[in-house]
Amino acid sequence: MTNTIGDMEKADVILITGSNTTENHPVISTYIKRAVKFKGAKLIVVDPRRIKIAGFARHWLRSNLGSDVAWINGMMHVIIKENLYDKEFVNARTEGFEQLKAMVEKFTPEYVEEITGIPAQKLTEAARMYAQAKAASIVYCMGITQHISGTDNVKSLANLAMLCGNLGIEGGGVNPLRGQNNVQGACDMGGLPNVFTGYQSVNNADAVKKMEAAWGVSGLSDKPGLKVTEMLPMAHTGEMKALYIIGENPLVSDPDLNHAKKSIEHLDFLVVQDIFLTETAQLADVVLPSACFAEKEGTFSNTERRVQRVRKAVDAPGQAMDDWRITCEIAKRMGYAMDYADAEAIMKEIASVTPSYAGITYERIDYEGIHWPCPAADHPGTPILHTAQFPIGKGKFHAIDYIPPAESTDKEYPMYLTTGRVLYHYHTKTMTGKTEGLNERSPGSFVEISFKDATAYGLRDGDTVEIASRRGTITSAVKVSGMAVSGTVFIPFHFIEGAANMLTNAALDPVSGIPEYKVCAVRLAKAA
Repeated sequence: MTNTIGDMEKADVILITGSNTTENHPVISTYIKRAVKFKGAKLIVVDPRRIKIAGFARHWLRSNLGSDVAWINGMMHVIIKENLYDKEFVNARTEGFEQLKAMVEKFTPEYVEEITGIPAQKLTEAARMYAQAKAASIVYCMGITQHISGTDNVKSLANLAMLCGNLGIEGGGVNPLRGQNNVQGACDMGGLPNVFTGYQSVNNADAVKKMEAAWGVSGLSDKPGLKVTEMLPMAHTGEMKALYIIGENPLVSDPDLNHAKKSIEHLDFLVVQDIFLTETAQLADVVLPSACFAEKEGTFSNTERRVQRVRKAVDAPGQAMDDWRITCEIAKRMGYAMDYADAEAIMKEIASVTPSYAGITYERIDYEGIHWPCPAADHPGTPILHTAQFPIGKGKFHAIDYIPPAESTDKEYPMYLTTGRVLYHYHTKTMTGKTEGLNERSPGSFVEISFKDATAYGLRDGDTVEIASRRGTITSAVKVSGMAVSGTVFIPFHFIEGAANMLTNAALDPVSGIPEYKVCAVRLAKAA
């Protein structure tokens, strides 16, 4: 996030898109609802479903799946045409405006309505509301990123924020809500194939030398590694022989699960390190039991870039160990003497090699976390990014055209499917699935369908339905809901029985490698 969670309450307008905030981020949703109900903020929600937060919105724009670039370009068309953009910000702090202007010229509200289904007048009203706000915050989640155009979607939202001068100010920003509790921290620590900690590129010679000196080694590779979505296809073809999976359950969370399972079964050797015996761990040659968050010391970096202490509350059971200790023990057996006294020693090394974490110590975050970048011990941290300038100097507008999703409906598969989460479960239910009360509230998978489509298919609430895509078939219970809209069904991805990801498309964003979980074509039939 460029801004903080609390900062949302200072916004005049909040634009939520691709985020079922009340169910996926219930704590953050309270800040948004409070801003609307008590502080006069106006809310715009753009989502294919009538999600609960839409009840607080001045405008709910129902967009067709995978049409985000089109409606964002349409808003920018209106803003530029009506001269509502922040000329001072655009002139002083950005470049590429003329190219953007030329691109969005064709995205008239009427043209956008043809693509997105959003009525032209509603799009125009929402664009004016966003542009005329003194401070407007954009909030998004995986409904924006999990498309073949996910990178384009994010760049388009950045275009919109820059166009209206909503970066570097209180109540503004482009604010992605991370899908899990330490996703931000994992990325910060180099949990990506092309960077060291703090997003220092592996092909940056200075960064390589710094890391070699810190670790007492030579010859570190300057070649980016593989994305996870590149690994499984290589396992399927036999190019990749072994995988070491830590804290991930791809046999529930990956798209096209039939193919994912076959790929993993083709491996010569699989190691899974986790806190429970997940569906993926059950196929492993070796399972390494690790400690959970309450059984270890360390830090989490949350969605607003705040680095916070995590303290051990209880001892880990059996042979379970801290993840870092397991890593160190394996490194020793492979010939590298990796050793640390404790988690704090690792934090000190992180600060020594990571410019954005250089000023963060256990002592400084003992009671309250610090937002990175924090480059020095006397630096207070940076709650709001880009207040004076962007890291590259001027912000770059990207002129982006709309491309349709990888898969569209036809006579054989006439409905669209989108996936997501429910309030009561978390990711692949590794933890929440072991909680009796949560299982009572959300016992299994379901297919959410509109009243109109349920009538057309002769379905009633609770019926069992067979749903198929070009990749697989599942059966699940019908949930007739006012949240659903005609032509689109929704299935939560948490459940292995009636698994949504048996159906989803593994087509990838060419830049990020993220699969298109949010759009695929399906057919429905009442189960015999």
